[in-house]
Amino acid sequence: MALDLHHVVDGPADPGTDAPTLLFGPSLGTDLHLFDPQVAALADRYRCVRFDLPGHGSSPDASGDLTIEDLARGALAAADAAGVSEFHYVGVSIGGAIGQWLGAHGGDRVRSIALLATAARFPNPEAWPQRAATVREQGTEAMVASRPGTWYVEDWARRNPEAERRLLDMLRAAKPEGYAACTSAVGAFDIRAELASISVPALVVAGADDPATPPAVVREIATGIAGARYAEIADAAHLLSYERPDEVNALIEEHLRCL
Repeated sequence: MALDLHHVVDGPADPGTDAPTLLFGPSLGTDLHLFDPQVAALADRYRCVRFDLPGHGSSPDASGDLTIEDLARGALAAADAAGVSEFHYVGVSIGGAIGQWLGAHGGDRVRSIALLATAARFPNPEAWPQRAATVREQGTEAMVASRPGTWYVEDWARRNPEAERRLLDMLRAAKPEGYAACTSAVGAFDIRAELASISVPALVVAGADDPATPPAVVREIATGIAGARYAEIADAAHLLSYERPDEVNALIEEHLRCL
């Protein structure tokens, strides 16, 4: 399925410059602004390309269920539209699933992958169709109450109420069909048998307090990819790139410097 995903480019404008490109894939229920803290820290040295999932942010809505392969090919099309031939990839949750597919199937275009709070097979796969049905019936507002403690630790929200509001507003703005279509992609995703085929350098990061993709689930990816580096961030839940940007940015930069 051909997807037209909205994207934005920050940093050096000319793809012919020496600045490497980072391609960012967001989580289910968020938009490309999930990576504002990364762009703020990295766009002076890297060309940053961010895309929105279907029905999220400014991307067109979906019609029917999607697969992670569909989304990954949409990400490649967004890179094409940005004039990017090769890139380092950074993804959170479903964005990290896209990154695993790209690591296995993206060929020479993919220079490295950073996989944050994600899974090779997401927990409780039988629950995802019910989530999709709930959102199609009740809208994304039905998911809002379950995000504190899952997307972020509650102490962070008490200290950062405006940042929490921005995250939850991204979820409220997501279109039910697009959200549900991406939910179906998460539920069907299973790349465990292909992890050993991923040969690009990989950074794998877990939030120590993430109930959605607990550290043991995330570590399975690092165990399956030869040479992958695993890191765990304390006092962080699922959206750790937004919740703990300084720690995540430092890990990304170290990962890129070591290539």
